[in-house]
Amino acid sequence: MEKTHSKVWEQCLTIIKDNVTPQSFKTWFEPIKPIKLKDNVLTIQVPSQFVYEYLEEHYITLLKKAIKRELGSDSRLEYSIVMENTRNAKPYTVKIPGTNKQAAKGQPVNIPIDINKNPIRNPFIIPGLKKVDVAPQLNPNYSFENFIEGDCNRLARSAGFAVAQKPGGTSFNPLFIYGGVGLGKTHLAHAIGLEIKNNFPNKTVLYLSSEKFTTQFIDATKNNTQNDFINFYQMIDVLIVDDVQFLAKKEKTQDVFFHIFNHLHQNSKQLVFTCDKPPVEIEGMEQRLLSRFKWGLAADLQIPGLETRIAILQRKIYTEGLDISSDVVEYLAYSINSNVRELEGALISLVAQSSLNKKAITLELAKQMIDKFVKNTAREVSIDYIQKVVCDYFGLPIEMIKSKTRKREVVQARQITMYFAKSFTKSSLASIGLQCGGKDHATVLHACKTVNNLIDTDKRFKGYILELEKKITLSNYQ
Repeated sequence: MEKTHSKVWEQCLTIIKDNVTPQSFKTWFEPIKPIKLKDNVLTIQVPSQFVYEYLEEHYITLLKKAIKRELGSDSRLEYSIVMENTRNAKPYTVKIPGTNKQAAKGQPVNIPIDINKNPIRNPFIIPGLKKVDVAPQLNPNYSFENFIEGDCNRLARSAGFAVAQKPGGTSFNPLFIYGGVGLGKTHLAHAIGLEIKNNFPNKTVLYLSSEKFTTQFIDATKNNTQNDFINFYQMIDVLIVDDVQFLAKKEKTQDVFFHIFNHLHQNSKQLVFTCDKPPVEIEGMEQRLLSRFKWGLAADLQIPGLETRIAILQRKIYTEGLDISSDVVEYLAYSINSNVRELEGALISLVAQSSLNKKAITLELAKQMIDKFVKNTAREVSIDYIQKVVCDYFGLPIEMIKSKTRKREVVQARQITMYFAKSFTKSSLASIGLQCGGKDHATVLHACKTVNNLIDTDKRFKGYILELEKKITLSNYQ
């Protein structure tokens, strides 16, 4: 009786079923369809490139055994791969190993396997390479210990620490960290990598920027080594990519990045990305990549509050072994409120000024340095600084303004703070109210109206406002 392709494959499955787990059989072998049997060559269709790669890497010996038993030692196996047909994706081609042919997307790719010779390796596996040996490219100074936690970054830091304890084993995969310039994205990315290397020395951890990834891909394309390039990244245990927004509008780089992402994620490898904006706001990125960025957790880093800025400066001062008074530290924290990078830059400039001019680090020197540091650009006054000026003027602790107390002098100071915050900052009414004791926007409007009425009817109160306005204005423009 002549054997048919269906019958041969059915017998092969019987052998395979006895040698793999039920789950593995269901996942990797049930979707396979036999297509034809001709000249002792059995052609089977697999649903994707990834399935083909996985079968080649993990089950090639078993497949050889099954085919040989059914068709004899001179038999051959061919794969017919149905390439992924992603909606709105650009057409691409796949080179068939061992030939000069290419197959367009959507068409089967037939890859012969001669069971009498050494099996053809997965095209993304470098022959003889068992383990990636790569420096993680991590900065040892960017550790969790040196990352100051505050309300502005608590979610991202906690998620990052959880990932570091169980890479690839949490629901935070990928972990997508986003925020403005200088808020600690790179520091946190390095900290995650360092902690994983400390907890799991045998795991391969790699940190790099998206620009470096793009440059490497261009070089690989130029040198016709794309397979080695992709294989290298598919063997990484923890991939940390900084500033993924720079992949935008680079279609071919996004395409290869997409396939690397899929391979790593499906093999429970940890992915960590940083970006200057949330996934939904990234322009020029393929939708299939954006959707994958949302699979795990997207955690934002916000501008640090006053207490966090002071703690960051104190940590830096301690690490560098400096001796700087608390009033200087507070002045720096009040004056530089945009991001951590500028804050640390201001501290470095202050230390340099002190060293070069052989002067002690005093509040006066700090004021001079801040003026030069920001040059002639007027700084936006922070609500924190307005609170400090008002509280110093009336002899109140800042905590009182942020409290719920209804004492007359505190209520008035709080209303004045809200009035100046509305005049001198770009903060919304809701944000102003939140930082002034958790009040709502209606309370802020009422406070501004009350202050304006008192300015018109109370000369003494008007004098307070003019003096405070001068102090705040001078702090901004001197």
